[in-house]
Amino acid sequence: MLTILDRYILKRYLLTFGVMLMLFVPIGIMANLAEQIGKMIDNEAPTGEIVVFYVNFTIYIGSLLFPIFLFLSIIFFTSKLASNTEIVAILSSGVSYGRFLRPYFVGASIIAIIMFFMGMFIVPEASKGYNEFRFKYLKKGRSSMKTSNIYNQLNDSDYLYVSSYDPARETAYNFVLEHFDENKELEYRISASNIRWKDSVYGLTNYVKRTLVNGKELVETKPRLDTLFDFKASELTPVSYIAETKNLFELNKFIKQQERKGAANINTFVLVKYKRWALPVTAFVLTIIAVAVSSVKRRGGMGVNLAFGIGVAFIYIFFDKVFGTMAEQSGFPPLLAVVIPNVIFGIIGIYLLQNAKR
Repeated sequence: MLTILDRYILKRYLLTFGVMLMLFVPIGIMANLAEQIGKMIDNEAPTGEIVVFYVNFTIYIGSLLFPIFLFLSIIFFTSKLASNTEIVAILSSGVSYGRFLRPYFVGASIIAIIMFFMGMFIVPEASKGYNEFRFKYLKKGRSSMKTSNIYNQLNDSDYLYVSSYDPARETAYNFVLEHFDENKELEYRISASNIRWKDSVYGLTNYVKRTLVNGKELVETKPRLDTLFDFKASELTPVSYIAETKNLFELNKFIKQQERKGAANINTFVLVKYKRWALPVTAFVLTIIAVAVSSVKRRGGMGVNLAFGIGVAFIYIFFDKVFGTMAEQSGFPPLLAVVIPNVIFGIIGIYLLQNAKR
Protein backbone atom coordinates (compact mmCIF):
# COMPACT_ATOMS: atom_id res chain seq x y z
CA MET A 1 0.00 0.00 0.00
CA LEU A 2 1.47 3.34 -1.05
CA THR A 3 1.41 6.16 1.48
CA ILE A 4 1.07 9.87 0.72
CA LEU A 5 4.88 10.15 0.81
CA ASP A 6 5.26 7.25 -1.63
CA ARG A 7 2.76 8.74 -4.06
CA TYR A 8 4.40 12.16 -3.80
CA ILE A 9 7.90 10.87 -4.66
CA LEU A 10 6.64 8.38 -7.25
CA LYS A 11 4.65 11.10 -9.00
CA ARG A 12 7.75 13.34 -9.15
CA TYR A 13 9.82 10.37 -10.33
CA LEU A 14 7.56 9.46 -13.28
CA LEU A 15 6.56 13.02 -14.16
CA THR A 16 10.15 14.30 -14.30
CA PHE A 17 11.20 11.31 -16.41
CA GLY A 18 8.33 11.92 -18.83
CA VAL A 19 9.12 15.63 -19.11
CA MET A 20 12.80 14.82 -19.71
CA LEU A 21 11.83 12.56 -22.62
CA MET A 22 9.40 15.10 -24.09
CA LEU A 23 12.04 17.84 -23.89
CA PHE A 24 15.06 16.08 -25.34
CA VAL A 25 13.56 13.73 -27.96
CA PRO A 26 12.14 16.64 -30.05
CA ILE A 27 15.52 18.37 -29.77
CA GLY A 28 17.12 15.18 -31.11
CA ILE A 29 14.62 15.08 -33.98
CA MET A 30 15.32 18.70 -34.94
CA ALA A 31 19.09 18.19 -34.75
CA ASN A 32 18.89 15.06 -36.90
CA LEU A 33 16.58 16.72 -39.41
CA ALA A 34 18.89 19.73 -39.72
CA GLU A 35 21.82 17.40 -40.37
CA GLN A 36 20.12 14.99 -42.77
CA ILE A 37 17.61 17.12 -44.68
CA GLY A 38 20.10 17.74 -47.52
CA LYS A 39 20.54 13.99 -48.11
CA MET A 40 16.78 13.43 -47.93
CA ILE A 41 16.23 16.05 -50.62
CA ASP A 42 19.09 14.80 -52.80
CA ASN A 43 17.85 11.20 -52.61
CA GLU A 44 14.19 12.24 -53.07
CA ALA A 45 12.89 10.67 -49.87
CA PRO A 46 9.04 10.79 -49.86
CA THR A 47 7.42 12.94 -47.16
CA GLY A 48 5.39 10.00 -45.87
CA GLU A 49 8.50 7.89 -45.38
CA ILE A 50 10.26 10.77 -43.61
CA VAL A 51 7.36 11.09 -41.15
CA VAL A 52 7.42 7.34 -40.47
CA PHE A 53 11.22 7.49 -40.11
CA TYR A 54 10.98 10.10 -37.35
CA VAL A 55 8.30 8.12 -35.53
CA ASN A 56 10.69 5.17 -35.58
CA PHE A 57 13.59 7.51 -34.72
CA THR A 58 11.73 8.68 -31.60
CA ILE A 59 11.18 5.12 -30.37
CA TYR A 60 14.67 3.90 -31.33
CA ILE A 61 16.66 6.82 -29.89
CA GLY A 62 14.36 7.09 -26.90
CA SER A 63 15.04 3.46 -26.01
CA LEU A 64 18.81 3.99 -26.28
CA LEU A 65 18.67 7.05 -24.02
CA PHE A 66 16.10 5.67 -21.56
CA PRO A 67 18.70 4.86 -18.86
CA ILE A 68 20.44 8.24 -19.18
CA PHE A 69 17.15 10.20 -19.10
CA LEU A 70 16.06 8.18 -16.08
CA PHE A 71 19.35 8.86 -14.30
CA LEU A 72 19.32 12.62 -14.93
CA SER A 73 15.63 13.01 -14.10
CA ILE A 74 16.11 11.33 -10.69
CA ILE A 75 19.09 13.55 -9.95
CA PHE A 76 17.08 16.62 -11.00
CA PHE A 77 14.00 16.13 -8.82
CA THR A 78 15.84 14.55 -5.86
CA SER A 79 18.31 17.47 -5.79
CA LYS A 80 15.31 19.78 -5.71
CA LEU A 81 13.89 17.84 -2.76
CA ALA A 82 17.25 18.09 -0.99
CA SER A 83 17.68 21.83 -1.69
CA ASN A 84 14.21 22.47 -0.23
CA THR A 85 15.23 20.42 2.85
CA GLU A 86 12.29 18.08 2.19
CA ILE A 87 14.50 15.01 2.53
CA VAL A 88 15.80 16.24 5.89
CA ALA A 89 12.21 16.74 7.06
CA ILE A 90 11.20 13.25 5.86
CA LEU A 91 14.10 11.53 7.63
CA SER A 92 13.66 13.66 10.78
CA SER A 93 10.05 12.49 11.05
CA GLY A 94 11.27 8.97 11.78
CA VAL A 95 11.27 7.55 8.25
CA SER A 96 14.34 5.38 7.69
CA TYR A 97 16.53 5.90 4.64
CA GLY A 98 15.57 2.45 3.37
CA ARG A 99 11.88 3.32 3.70
CA PHE A 100 12.53 6.61 1.91
CA LEU A 101 13.95 4.63 -1.04
CA ARG A 102 10.83 2.48 -1.50
CA PRO A 103 8.97 4.78 -3.96
CA TYR A 104 12.19 5.05 -5.98
CA PHE A 105 12.30 1.28 -6.37
CA VAL A 106 8.60 1.18 -7.23
CA GLY A 107 9.27 3.80 -9.93
CA ALA A 108 12.32 1.86 -11.15
CA SER A 109 10.16 -1.29 -11.37
CA ILE A 110 7.56 0.50 -13.50
CA ILE A 111 10.23 1.92 -15.82
CA ALA A 112 12.02 -1.45 -15.96
CA ILE A 113 8.83 -3.24 -17.06
CA ILE A 114 8.17 -0.59 -19.72
CA MET A 115 11.80 -0.79 -20.91
CA PHE A 116 11.65 -4.59 -21.04
CA PHE A 117 8.51 -4.84 -23.17
CA MET A 118 9.57 -1.97 -25.41
CA GLY A 119 13.04 -3.46 -25.89
CA MET A 120 11.71 -6.93 -26.63
CA PHE A 121 8.72 -6.17 -28.86
CA ILE A 122 8.25 -2.50 -29.87
CA VAL A 123 11.78 -1.18 -30.44
CA PRO A 124 12.79 -4.01 -32.87
CA GLU A 125 10.05 -3.03 -35.31
CA ALA A 126 11.00 0.66 -35.00
CA SER A 127 14.67 -0.25 -35.46
CA LYS A 128 13.86 -2.05 -38.71
CA GLY A 129 12.14 0.99 -40.20
CA TYR A 130 14.78 3.36 -38.84
CA ASN A 131 17.74 1.44 -40.28
CA GLU A 132 16.09 0.64 -43.61
CA PHE A 133 15.44 4.34 -44.18
CA ARG A 134 19.02 5.23 -43.18
CA PHE A 135 20.62 2.85 -45.66
CA LYS A 136 18.10 3.66 -48.38
CA TYR A 137 18.27 7.47 -48.25
CA LEU A 138 20.91 8.67 -45.75
CA LYS A 139 23.70 6.17 -46.37
CA LYS A 140 22.94 5.42 -50.00
CA GLY A 141 25.68 3.33 -51.59
CA ARG A 142 27.07 2.06 -48.28
CA SER A 143 26.83 -1.60 -47.42
CA SER A 144 24.60 -2.63 -44.53
CA MET A 145 26.15 -6.12 -44.46
CA LYS A 146 29.27 -7.81 -43.19
CA THR A 147 31.40 -8.08 -46.33
CA SER A 148 34.63 -9.87 -45.35
CA ASN A 149 35.62 -13.34 -44.11
CA ILE A 150 32.15 -14.82 -44.36
CA TYR A 151 31.59 -18.38 -43.14
CA ASN A 152 28.21 -20.05 -43.60
CA GLN A 153 26.79 -23.51 -43.03
CA LEU A 154 24.14 -23.88 -45.73
CA ASN A 155 22.79 -27.20 -44.43
CA ASP A 156 24.05 -30.33 -42.64
CA SER A 157 26.36 -31.21 -45.54
CA ASP A 158 27.51 -27.94 -47.19
CA TYR A 159 29.85 -25.27 -45.83
CA LEU A 160 30.70 -22.05 -47.61
CA TYR A 161 33.47 -19.47 -47.26
CA VAL A 162 34.24 -16.23 -49.13
CA SER A 163 36.99 -13.75 -48.29
CA SER A 164 34.89 -10.73 -49.35
CA TYR A 165 31.44 -9.94 -50.73
CA ASP A 166 30.21 -6.97 -52.77
CA PRO A 167 26.41 -6.65 -52.22
CA ALA A 168 25.98 -4.03 -54.97
CA ARG A 169 27.40 -6.37 -57.65
CA GLU A 170 26.32 -9.57 -55.87
CA THR A 171 29.86 -10.84 -56.29
CA ALA A 172 31.97 -12.80 -53.81
CA TYR A 173 35.72 -13.45 -53.96
CA ASN A 174 37.86 -16.49 -53.06
CA PHE A 175 34.79 -18.69 -52.97
CA VAL A 176 34.99 -22.16 -51.38
CA LEU A 177 32.16 -24.71 -51.02
CA GLU A 178 32.79 -28.00 -49.20
CA HIS A 179 30.34 -30.90 -49.27
CA PHE A 180 30.47 -33.71 -46.68
CA ASP A 181 28.82 -37.12 -46.89
CA GLU A 182 26.67 -38.82 -44.24
CA ASN A 183 29.82 -39.92 -42.37
CA LYS A 184 31.00 -36.30 -42.18
CA GLU A 185 33.86 -37.02 -44.56
CA LEU A 186 34.75 -34.56 -47.31
CA GLU A 187 33.20 -35.66 -50.61
CA TYR A 188 34.10 -32.72 -52.86
CA ARG A 189 35.40 -29.18 -52.70
CA ILE A 190 34.57 -26.39 -55.15
CA SER A 191 36.66 -23.23 -55.32
CA ALA A 192 36.71 -20.15 -57.55
CA SER A 193 38.51 -16.82 -57.58
CA ASN A 194 35.10 -15.13 -57.70
CA ILE A 195 31.43 -16.01 -57.99
CA ARG A 196 28.67 -13.75 -59.28
CA TRP A 197 24.92 -14.22 -59.02
CA LYS A 198 22.95 -12.98 -62.03
CA ASP A 199 19.52 -13.95 -63.34
CA SER A 200 19.26 -16.92 -60.93
CA VAL A 201 22.54 -18.36 -62.25
CA TYR A 202 25.98 -18.29 -60.64
CA GLY A 203 29.02 -17.52 -62.76
CA LEU A 204 32.28 -18.93 -61.37
CA THR A 205 35.69 -17.72 -62.58
CA ASN A 206 38.71 -20.08 -62.38
CA TYR A 207 36.47 -22.94 -61.32
CA VAL A 208 38.13 -25.93 -59.60
CA LYS A 209 36.32 -29.01 -58.26
CA ARG A 210 38.20 -31.65 -56.29
CA THR A 211 36.31 -34.91 -55.68
CA LEU A 212 37.48 -37.77 -53.47
CA VAL A 213 36.63 -41.21 -54.86
CA ASN A 214 37.99 -44.32 -53.10
CA GLY A 215 40.87 -42.34 -51.64
CA LYS A 216 41.78 -40.77 -54.97
CA GLU A 217 41.39 -37.12 -55.86
CA LEU A 218 39.76 -36.17 -59.16
CA VAL A 219 40.32 -32.58 -60.27
CA GLU A 220 38.06 -30.71 -62.69
CA THR A 221 39.00 -27.18 -63.81
CA LYS A 222 37.31 -24.62 -66.04
CA PRO A 223 38.16 -20.97 -66.67
CA ARG A 224 34.45 -20.12 -66.51
CA LEU A 225 31.37 -22.04 -65.40
CA ASP A 226 27.71 -21.09 -65.07
CA THR A 227 25.80 -23.25 -62.60
CA LEU A 228 23.02 -23.34 -60.01
CA PHE A 229 23.23 -23.44 -56.20
CA ASP A 230 20.37 -23.70 -53.71
CA PHE A 231 21.20 -20.41 -51.97
CA LYS A 232 20.98 -16.75 -52.94
CA ALA A 233 23.85 -14.29 -52.78
CA SER A 234 21.82 -12.09 -50.42
CA GLU A 235 21.69 -15.01 -47.97
CA LEU A 236 25.47 -15.12 -47.59
CA THR A 237 25.33 -12.64 -44.74
CA PRO A 238 22.48 -10.76 -43.03
CA VAL A 239 22.37 -6.98 -42.71
CA SER A 240 24.53 -5.66 -39.87
CA TYR A 241 21.54 -4.45 -37.85
CA ILE A 242 19.45 -7.62 -38.27
CA ALA A 243 19.51 -8.58 -34.56
CA GLU A 244 18.08 -5.19 -33.57
CA THR A 245 15.02 -5.77 -35.76
CA LYS A 246 13.93 -9.06 -34.18
CA ASN A 247 11.69 -9.45 -31.15
CA LEU A 248 12.43 -11.74 -28.21
CA PHE A 249 11.31 -15.00 -29.84
CA GLU A 250 12.60 -14.19 -33.33
CA LEU A 251 16.02 -13.22 -31.94
CA ASN A 252 16.40 -16.48 -30.00
CA LYS A 253 15.52 -18.46 -33.14
CA PHE A 254 17.83 -16.35 -35.30
CA ILE A 255 20.79 -16.82 -32.94
CA LYS A 256 20.32 -20.60 -33.00
CA GLN A 257 20.26 -20.53 -36.81
CA GLN A 258 23.45 -18.46 -36.94
CA GLU A 259 25.20 -20.73 -34.42
CA ARG A 260 24.31 -23.73 -36.59
CA LYS A 261 25.68 -21.93 -39.64
CA GLY A 262 28.89 -21.04 -37.80
CA ALA A 263 28.46 -17.28 -38.34
CA ALA A 264 31.67 -15.40 -37.57
CA ASN A 265 29.82 -12.43 -36.02
CA ILE A 266 27.58 -14.46 -33.70
CA ASN A 267 28.77 -12.46 -30.67
CA THR A 268 27.19 -9.31 -32.12
CA PHE A 269 23.76 -10.97 -32.12
CA VAL A 270 24.17 -12.51 -28.67
CA LEU A 271 25.29 -9.15 -27.28
CA VAL A 272 22.04 -7.52 -28.47
CA LYS A 273 20.06 -10.24 -26.70
CA TYR A 274 21.86 -9.83 -23.37
CA LYS A 275 21.67 -6.03 -23.51
CA ARG A 276 17.90 -6.24 -23.78
CA TRP A 277 17.70 -8.48 -20.72
CA ALA A 278 20.04 -6.15 -18.82
CA LEU A 279 17.97 -2.99 -19.37
CA PRO A 280 15.67 -3.56 -16.36
CA VAL A 281 18.71 -4.16 -14.13
CA THR A 282 20.29 -0.97 -15.45
CA ALA A 283 17.19 0.98 -14.35
CA PHE A 284 17.71 -0.13 -10.73
CA VAL A 285 21.49 0.41 -10.75
CA LEU A 286 21.19 3.96 -12.08
CA THR A 287 18.33 4.72 -9.69
CA ILE A 288 20.50 3.75 -6.70
CA ILE A 289 23.43 5.88 -7.88
CA ALA A 290 21.21 8.87 -8.73
CA VAL A 291 19.50 8.87 -5.32
CA ALA A 292 22.78 8.43 -3.45
CA VAL A 293 24.36 11.34 -5.32
CA SER A 294 21.48 13.81 -5.14
CA SER A 295 19.79 13.13 -1.78
CA VAL A 296 22.51 15.00 0.13
CA LYS A 297 22.31 18.80 0.17
CA ARG A 298 25.58 20.21 -1.19
CA ARG A 299 27.13 23.62 -1.60
CA GLY A 300 26.46 24.52 -5.22
CA GLY A 301 23.07 22.80 -5.14
CA MET A 302 21.50 21.07 -8.13
CA GLY A 303 24.22 22.20 -10.56
CA VAL A 304 26.91 20.19 -8.79
CA ASN A 305 24.71 17.09 -8.66
CA LEU A 306 23.77 17.35 -12.34
CA ALA A 307 27.41 17.86 -13.35
CA PHE A 308 28.42 14.80 -11.32
CA GLY A 309 25.50 12.83 -12.79
CA ILE A 310 26.41 13.71 -16.36
CA GLY A 311 30.00 12.64 -15.66
CA VAL A 312 28.87 9.28 -14.26
CA ALA A 313 26.51 8.80 -17.23
CA PHE A 314 29.34 9.32 -19.72
CA ILE A 315 31.61 6.93 -17.80
CA TYR A 316 28.82 4.32 -17.82
CA ILE A 317 28.36 4.75 -21.59
CA PHE A 318 32.14 4.50 -22.05
CA PHE A 319 32.31 1.19 -20.12
CA ASP A 320 29.29 -0.15 -21.99
CA LYS A 321 30.81 0.71 -25.38
CA VAL A 322 34.28 -0.63 -24.51
CA PHE A 323 33.02 -4.01 -23.30
CA GLY A 324 30.52 -4.18 -26.17
CA THR A 325 33.29 -3.60 -28.72
CA MET A 326 35.45 -6.24 -27.01
CA ALA A 327 32.62 -8.77 -27.31
CA GLU A 328 32.05 -7.99 -31.00
CA GLN A 329 35.66 -7.76 -32.13
CA SER A 330 37.86 -9.86 -29.83
CA GLY A 331 35.76 -12.83 -28.77
CA PHE A 332 35.14 -11.52 -25.23
CA PRO A 333 32.05 -13.32 -23.77
CA PRO A 334 28.96 -11.19 -24.51
CA LEU A 335 27.37 -12.08 -21.17
CA LEU A 336 30.37 -10.70 -19.26
CA ALA A 337 30.42 -7.62 -21.52
CA VAL A 338 26.89 -6.82 -20.32
CA VAL A 339 27.25 -7.92 -16.69
CA ILE A 340 30.58 -6.25 -15.80
CA PRO A 341 29.48 -2.58 -16.27
CA ASN A 342 26.32 -3.20 -14.24
CA VAL A 343 28.24 -4.99 -11.48
CA ILE A 344 30.87 -2.23 -11.30
CA PHE A 345 28.28 0.54 -11.14
CA GLY A 346 26.09 -1.49 -8.80
CA ILE A 347 28.98 -1.70 -6.32
CA ILE A 348 29.62 2.05 -6.75
CA GLY A 349 25.91 2.71 -6.13
CA ILE A 350 25.84 0.65 -2.91
CA TYR A 351 28.99 2.43 -1.67
CA LEU A 352 27.53 5.87 -2.39
CA LEU A 353 24.24 4.83 -0.79
CA GLN A 354 26.01 3.82 2.43
CA ASN A 355 27.77 7.20 2.52
CA ALA A 356 24.49 9.03 1.87
CA LYS A 357 22.84 7.24 4.83
CA ARG A 358 25.47 8.69 7.15
